[in-house]
Amino acid sequence: MPIRGQTVLVRNEANVMCSSSGTDDGEEEICYLMQRAAGGGTLLGGSYQRGNWDSQLDPSLAIRIMKRAVELCPALTGGKGIEHLDIIRHGVGLRPYRHGGTRIEKEKIDGVWTVHDYGHGGYGYQASYGCSKKAVKLVEEVLAPRSSL
Repeated sequence: MPIRGQTVLVRNEANVMCSSSGTDDGEEEICYLMQRAAGGGTLLGGSYQRGNWDSQLDPSLAIRIMKRAVELCPALTGGKGIEHLDIIRHGVGLRPYRHGGTRIEKEKIDGVWTVHDYGHGGYGYQASYGCSKKAVKLVEEVLAPRSSL
């Protein structure tokens, strides 16, 4: 099942990474700011809409995302409001979600070892280092020489 996410990438620099655990706009909307490396701007988010297959930008959601971000971090615009955000682009994506959470495990399928690492929903970026580390450990287990005793 997809999770529809919508974000706004701006040139403005927040110099912080922050998030809020909820919004007044409903359970499918969240608020976060992620500073990108090397002057890459700031990612403002977003939404977490389960089962929504729409890949088109929702302009009213974009405005709510920007308003929440500036409210959470006024320094983003020097306290001047969303009209002072320098928008690079809007993003809409369908992210894979798995009932029961992320799957990170090894499995032998038709005699071939497979390492699964999927189903992160909208948290793939945040979880990537930890999940990748676990997946690498599983690959190393699969490739480790076996004792013939």
